[in-house]
Amino acid sequence: MPLSKPAPDAIAAAIRADALAEGFIACGFAPALDSAGFSDLVEWIEAGFAAEMTYFADRLDAYRHPSGVLPGARSVVVLAYPYPATDPIPPDLTGSKIADGNGTGITIHGRVARYTWSGADYHDVIHPKLKRICRSIKQLSPEAHARGIVDTAPMMEREVAQLAGLGWRGKNTLLLSRTLGSYFFLACVLVDIELPSDTPFETDHCGTCTACLDACPTDAFVAPHVLDASKCISFLTIESRELIPESLRHDIGDWVFGCDVCQEVCPWNRKPSRRAIAAEGSDASGHQSAAQPSRGRMQLAELFWLDEDSFRERFRKTPMWRTRRRGLLRNAAIVLGNTGTFDCLSPLLSGLQDTEPMVRAACVWAIFQIGERSPLPLPDHVANALDQLRRVESQAMVLAELEPRQG
Repeated sequence: MPLSKPAPDAIAAAIRADALAEGFIACGFAPALDSAGFSDLVEWIEAGFAAEMTYFADRLDAYRHPSGVLPGARSVVVLAYPYPATDPIPPDLTGSKIADGNGTGITIHGRVARYTWSGADYHDVIHPKLKRICRSIKQLSPEAHARGIVDTAPMMEREVAQLAGLGWRGKNTLLLSRTLGSYFFLACVLVDIELPSDTPFETDHCGTCTACLDACPTDAFVAPHVLDASKCISFLTIESRELIPESLRHDIGDWVFGCDVCQEVCPWNRKPSRRAIAAEGSDASGHQSAAQPSRGRMQLAELFWLDEDSFRERFRKTPMWRTRRRGLLRNAAIVLGNTGTFDCLSPLLSGLQDTEPMVRAACVWAIFQIGERSPLPLPDHVANALDQLRRVESQAMVLAELEPRQG
């Protein structure tokens, strides 16, 4: 006699147990439904708020229903995985300078987003866990098909997470939990079998609070729940492949990769459950990386000595790989321009010789910013380097940074 097929309740219970064993801190189940927020997504794209992220429009139709990710999807398992934890430096929530050890307010470090603090790419950490859960589902229900995703598929994860009872969508657009705050990643497992659903989370616990909207250094929120990505520091320093607009460079402050301001000020993150953060300096699996930023900060000067090969060797398995070498050096130059002194000129002078025009342009801007803050003129060798660049430079974006200051 063949073994009886497990009931849906039993399959769901097994999935939940597997998820918790893999280090996920929350697990919920939602039906695969047409997206209630699809029209909002269309309006957001049409308003230009997706900025350079053309993949939203390119895959727009797939966002209508989870079957755009897994054909025949009937249920979605929504999972929360904790950010890595370490002791942060006291944040200056305006995004401006952070005092160093001697209290001078000068630093050649930049802040990085909390999710990077283990140094490991969270996709590399979470995907193997999802694959094991998918294999377990297949063993329980051989006819089932399952697919695990972590923010790279056309999926309305936060909407589905709310349906699965994990939390509500905050005014900063992130999923918030009363017990976990927002310091976690969302992942999903889509299945083409029907599983029992959890009760949707329907209460908005943000109330009248506007802390996240008020604290954003670049005023990137055009309304509650609506983010203009073209002004968001996380987008500008991670996703953007262009030179950051001059009007936003000062507001970036010392953020070299990402930004956590709208999370740092959120009352729900002040005392998150200890389950919402992993072991210090690691992810929930204990993974640590040689590229782990020190207490949420990254040394900037040394980045300018890395060629493409050495950059790849150091950062290929880290979140910083997303922005590539030229993006990270662009960001580093802007932070040095915002926070540096004459002591920071050496790496910027090196950057003037970089093969990437965007890096050269950012370094020109940074040098002039440092010069404008100083009561002393730029040293002769620096002024000479800028004059030499004017004579040989052919790229418009670099010339634009040099031109207004001629004469």
